[in-house]
Amino acid sequence: MNVPEPTPLTGHGPARIIAVANQKGGVGKTTSTINLGAALAEYGRKVLLVDFDPQGALSIGLGVQAHELDTTIYNLLMERGVEVDDVIRPTGVENLELLPSNIDLSAAEVQLVTEVGREQALGRAIKPALDRYDVILIDCQPSLGLLTINALACADEILIPLACEFFSLRGVALLMDTIEKVQDRLNPDLTILGILATMFDPRTLHTREVRQRVIDAFGELVFEAVINRTVRFPETTVAGEPITTWAPNSNGAAAYRLLAREVIAR
Repeated sequence: MNVPEPTPLTGHGPARIIAVANQKGGVGKTTSTINLGAALAEYGRKVLLVDFDPQGALSIGLGVQAHELDTTIYNLLMERGVEVDDVIRPTGVENLELLPSNIDLSAAEVQLVTEVGREQALGRAIKPALDRYDVILIDCQPSLGLLTINALACADEILIPLACEFFSLRGVALLMDTIEKVQDRLNPDLTILGILATMFDPRTLHTREVRQRVIDAFGELVFEAVINRTVRFPETTVAGEPITTWAPNSNGAAAYRLLAREVIAR
């Protein structure tokens, strides 16, 4: 399938909000958020990456020393008088900006429980920035707790990275169940943007079989783009930049550019 080059934009906004979520850890959520964001930025889209995981891996993967930050998304959610512009930071990539996080965010999950409208806290916090961006990507933590529910409550779409391993398939049913509950109670407009096969090893029959099972189960929802297991992705984390700039001619960079074109086309 040939996915066309996207047409250049004449203006920016309002943003599509895409939550990148899977309650299973280690499936390439953060890697995919960073690199999809960078690829979309290459295509002239203004992108905001939201680090919504207390581990702060997204921030670290973009070279931000998260533990040294004075203001993060935690302050935006929990403190009056902190505006989204106080927290947004540039990255080394043109058109790509970051709303960083660190371990402070883990406290928000506890503190939000007693708040009125606790599921809408993130949506309220990022609303003033929607008009400036074309895409907002939210990197969710590997759980189905209140933070992830906040991301799903304000998202237009959800992108599900799925490792090509047998056990990954079992977790998807749980995630689908959560998505349905969010659609029923909080966000009837939430749709599934697509399922991204990650950790793919073309040399093994097992991963090919798992991908085929995913296609059998979800059909058109599965992206053409496939993210292979590669040593390059850990390298990019150390370098603090996306693979599209770190190794622009690599297969990994090509895969994320294809994903970006598919996301724009859907």
